[in-house]
Amino acid sequence: MAAGVSVQRTASRSRPRVGRERRRAAPRRIGAWVALLCVAACDPYGPAPVLPLPPRPAEALTGSEIAREIRDWDLDAREDRLYEEVARGNVPSWLRELRPVEVTGRVDGRDHRVTLWVTPDYLAVGSDRDHLLVPLSPQVAQRIADLLESSLPTPPIVDAIWSSADSRLTPQRIQPQDSVQSVRTVEFVERHNALIRAQRQLRGVAPDALVAGHKKDVVLSATLAANPGKVAVYGWHGPDGRPNQELSTVADDERVYYHHGVRLVHRRVLLDGIERDLAELLSDPSLAPILSRQGPIEPPRYPLSRGG
Repeated sequence: MAAGVSVQRTASRSRPRVGRERRRAAPRRIGAWVALLCVAACDPYGPAPVLPLPPRPAEALTGSEIAREIRDWDLDAREDRLYEEVARGNVPSWLRELRPVEVTGRVDGRDHRVTLWVTPDYLAVGSDRDHLLVPLSPQVAQRIADLLESSLPTPPIVDAIWSSADSRLTPQRIQPQDSVQSVRTVEFVERHNALIRAQRQLRGVAPDALVAGHKKDVVLSATLAANPGKVAVYGWHGPDGRPNQELSTVADDERVYYHHGVRLVHRRVLLDGIERDLAELLSDPSLAPILSRQGPIEPPRYPLSRGG
């Protein structure tokens, strides 16, 4: 408004000055339109959502420090602590910024495109330089997903993430030497974390790159409602794109293995460019087949108590 008044006053004194002002203003207007067109072209999905977390506290522990502290704790105590760390914002900065992934499908003769936003890596606690990828029971994974306005993925979403990944890491197994129970210990989580970090460094993978292939995903499945107390896992894709772990609901939900990972998918999605809620799509018999090979998933979540 002030600029308009200034131009009017100048116009009353000197018409040539107005011409100069117009010539100056025209490039600014053109520049503004170019900037808008650039934003639209460079970001066709609009602004990406971010995880609604508080800033990481300055005194927060690193991933290594947390691992040492909870190493001998039982599962319940361990997961309570990990939930608290996430809730207080003790996660790497790059985990907060979600990446777009597209899933396409044909339903009733019509092609559809769903745009989702996912975390670039599996859930981790700690700092940017020292963090720990944390496997969790499906109940605590669901609590964190609820806290962060997110969902757990389905197998087709896991496939789409692998296809879209900036870097596809190679699955790495750790063979237990004594008891199969050891693969559920924090020690094994730390060892697997070190293997993944070494592979990323060897390949020069950027911290905020979308990565996949290095964990089995805790996923949603339509069969869980009839199989209470179980966890569904899928993924760990090999270089050929085939999952080493087909969809399975064999394991009990308290069996948290070192190679399990929690990938968050924001609840806000785009269906053919229109904003929708992911949970509604997964429950819709006519649209769920785009994201679920088992049809609708009802409810599209895990219960918050084990065995439920």
